[in-house]
Amino acid sequence: MNQVLPAIRSYLFFSLFFGLCYPLAMTGISQVFFPHQAGGSLIEQNGKIVGSRLIAQKFESPRYFWPRPSSQDYNPQPSGGSNWGPISADLKKQVGEREVKLKAAHGNLEIPQDLLFASASGLDPHISPEAAFYQAGRVAQARSVDPNQIHQLVEGQVHGRQFGFLGEPTVNVLELNLALDRELSGVK
Repeated sequence: MNQVLPAIRSYLFFSLFFGLCYPLAMTGISQVFFPHQAGGSLIEQNGKIVGSRLIAQKFESPRYFWPRPSSQDYNPQPSGGSNWGPISADLKKQVGEREVKLKAAHGNLEIPQDLLFASASGLDPHISPEAAFYQAGRVAQARSVDPNQIHQLVEGQVHGRQFGFLGEPTVNVLELNLALDRELSGVK
């Protein structure tokens, strides 16, 4: 019995501290110092929220750049990868289907790997610059514009390495597609 009361007190203290006080403090600090990120990095256009910089959206029209594949069909609730390994027949089948779709839309160009494989979260909003340039011809043709316009637009949307040395250059697909609509709004 002499060990039960200290254990109960410790349980109550740690439950209150780590279950209530600490999360509230972190939420408050993030709201004060990083309000945009804490609010979900939402993108607003014409007074309407159109998405988040942090979560991929499904784009299938040839007029838009396509994101990385998602094992969760771009649903943020059960985000996660498929957890299929390199010898998985299901993964090989999915990659084969993606390859057929991409070759039908882009010809026999070499397909960037990030358009064949889903990210670990299944919701990565970024693609490589190579994946964006790979799709530029299709988008230009679907919008009946000069491919150089699309290439310039992509170049303007490339984000370099974080802090100049972390990660790889990326392109946010939602931001690229919004810029595409904004820049080519008068072009049919």
